[in-house]
Amino acid sequence: MTSDPNRFPRRDFIRAAAALGVGGAVWKAAAPAGGATVWQIDPEKCVQCGQCATHCVLNPSAVKCVHSYEICGYCDLCGGYLQPGAKDRDTGAENELCPVSAIKRTYIEDPFFQYTIDEDLCVGCGKCVKGCALFGNGSLYLQVKQDLCVHCNECAIARACPADAFRRIPAEQGYLLKTRRQGGPAQE
Repeated sequence: MTSDPNRFPRRDFIRAAAALGVGGAVWKAAAPAGGATVWQIDPEKCVQCGQCATHCVLNPSAVKCVHSYEICGYCDLCGGYLQPGAKDRDTGAENELCPVSAIKRTYIEDPFFQYTIDEDLCVGCGKCVKGCALFGNGSLYLQVKQDLCVHCNECAIARACPADAFRRIPAEQGYLLKTRRQGGPAQE
């Protein structure tokens, strides 16, 4: 009988299948009761440390900036869009806070502008979120985009997060939304 180096021996196949079955049972037993969960960022705990951009197993990260239009003031001088101390309020790259130009600014009417996030460009660094929190109203925040996330059992970003802002939530919930504060913590 000729030995094929690319052939997977039957005995090894059976061993691998058995190990996978046992491993799958262990994973299933470790899953939280009540259904599947997904990783998400608590916008109230996030400190915009930049770890989301550098620790995600995906490149670019599955974490993206999102915009709560309900909270936004549509300001001409947006703390999440413009560099602090920018000489001009124009869209020149030297004035933009985002290192990859993922925030688009659109004139609505004097003095209002709309800001949208180009998710394909966003790397999840959090610079715009930090600027919006420091010099604006906090309408920008970070989220794990569930259509991009590979749902690691132990998220590398969660391990690196200094604020413990990453947590598992029910898969059917998917996102923790940021809402306007009304005398207390934001409601989910």
